[in-house]
Amino acid sequence: MSFSDLFDSGFKKRNESHFAAIVRVAMDDGIITPEEQEFLDRLAQRLEIGEGDYKAILKNYKSHPINPPVSYDQRLERLYDLVRMVHVDPIKGDQEFSLLKKIGVGLGFHAVNVKYIIDKALTLVSHGADLDSFVDQIKHMNR
Repeated sequence: MSFSDLFDSGFKKRNESHFAAIVRVAMDDGIITPEEQEFLDRLAQRLEIGEGDYKAILKNYKSHPINPPVSYDQRLERLYDLVRMVHVDPIKGDQEFSLLKKIGVGLGFHAVNVKYIIDKALTLVSHGADLDSFVDQIKHMNR
């Protein structure tokens, strides 16, 4: 096995874990709507999730750990993806909001602040923020 195979495997695992976390949010209500399916399809392509892995993750999404990225910007990008998924499937109660907070902590956001970060993130996405403005607003939300 070459060094590049090791790197590709780690990169692939991180993408699969990120995708599984988003599937977990989508499946919290037990179904994937057509809008969620469309978003998952686009995201799987962007994350380079193959068709076989895509189906395996959908079937067994809870078996993938949430691997937080080291970079704060990458954490914000993953949070943006998660919150967009929730925006497609609006939060229907405390259970889904709690799950989103847990995933936020799993992504590396501090447990004390995660509620405020999630609230701000949901507000930004509901107002149509793109990734760049989302990242900027979250970084500077205490101004």
